[in-house]
Amino acid sequence: MNVLGSRTATTVNRVPDMGQPTKPLTNSPPVKKSLFPHVKIEHLVAGFSGGVASTLILHPLDLLKIRFAVNDGRNAIPNYAGLGNAVTTIFRQEGIKGLYKGVTPNVWGSGSAWGFYFLFYNSIKAWIQGDNTKKPLGPALHMTAAAEAGILTLMITNPVWVVKTRLCLQFDKPIDPTKSYSGMWDAFRKIYGAEGVRGLYKGFVPGMFGVSHGALQFMTYEEMKTFYNEYRRLPIDAKLETSEYIVFAAFSKLIAAGLTYPYQVIRARLQDQHREYRGTWHCITQTWRYESMRGFYKGIGPNLLRVIPATIITFAVFENLSSYLIKLNSIP
Repeated sequence: MNVLGSRTATTVNRVPDMGQPTKPLTNSPPVKKSLFPHVKIEHLVAGFSGGVASTLILHPLDLLKIRFAVNDGRNAIPNYAGLGNAVTTIFRQEGIKGLYKGVTPNVWGSGSAWGFYFLFYNSIKAWIQGDNTKKPLGPALHMTAAAEAGILTLMITNPVWVVKTRLCLQFDKPIDPTKSYSGMWDAFRKIYGAEGVRGLYKGFVPGMFGVSHGALQFMTYEEMKTFYNEYRRLPIDAKLETSEYIVFAAFSKLIAAGLTYPYQVIRARLQDQHREYRGTWHCITQTWRYESMRGFYKGIGPNLLRVIPATIITFAVFENLSSYLIKLNSIP
């Protein structure tokens, strides 16, 4: 009886007083919520790093693409017989520095463009998914997120692309001193001084059409990753091998570049300081009139030689670095 009474008393003593508020078992600090929960700075850093790495390696091919693209046979652009002839001619006339004209704004432009693009795209995608990375979006929503990211990125980076294009096309000493640039910041200053904000946003309209390029590329890339992971019976956000990222990035870029390349020709011609067009439509009609369909695909050879390895480098760096940074940041 004494044992039973002791157990009963112990049990009764453990019953909390319902009249008193219970205290929490632990004094854990309140969880801080991010002001922008869908935005991860790791995507910006990883995208910027990928863009810079690919640009430093492949800038000469970008310069060749621009010079081929703007050559309509009616302006002062040198006429090259082919890729090999272009490289030897530029090297002979302008030295090794000639192959790297415009590299500074290209590094800043590509780095910031890829950084902002990945940041905006992944933020919009996370918002649509409700932060559930295992929720598939489908082609339409992938294209929507990529298009919105492309528009936002273009609004920020278009002035850098104008400067890069003009520096790449600075192969002579122009009569007009306002069109002779000693470097990136000098070009910004002179373009703004002579042409205003409008000059820094030349090519913006075809650039808007070019948003479809990124939308097609990201839609194809994301759908391929989703299909592949579903085929392997894994979550759609499962990490892949670097070789698999490379294959998907190259294939998606090839499709997007082939379908949307003409806008890059029109954009480069509008930004060229050696020729003036009344607007985008005038540039299109003049290109068609004098060069037909072939004119819209000038420079596609060096472009494909550049963009496919550039995309491979950028996406491989982004996927691995962003995954590492996010994992590192999640360690308490």
